[in-house]
Amino acid sequence: MPDPVADLEQATRGDDLDAALRAVARLRRLAEQVEADRVAAARQAGWSWQDIAERLGVTKQTVHRKHHRSLKG
Repeated sequence: MPDPVADLEQATRGDDLDAALRAVARLRRLAEQVEADRVAAARQAGWSWQDIAERLGVTKQTVHRKHHRSLKG
């Protein structure tokens, strides 16, 4: 079964700079979506902003500023 993430990673290492940069952009979008989904799940599970920030390696203020609006109503 093909692994799309592995395919994107491989594309970042190739000689085709256009394809490599497009793959980097797709990986960035994927990482942002995964982060948003997991932060929402952690908040729903009762995790504090501090707990989430520690796991992500950022400050509490950074993670709160980035995600709090998407979790409201």
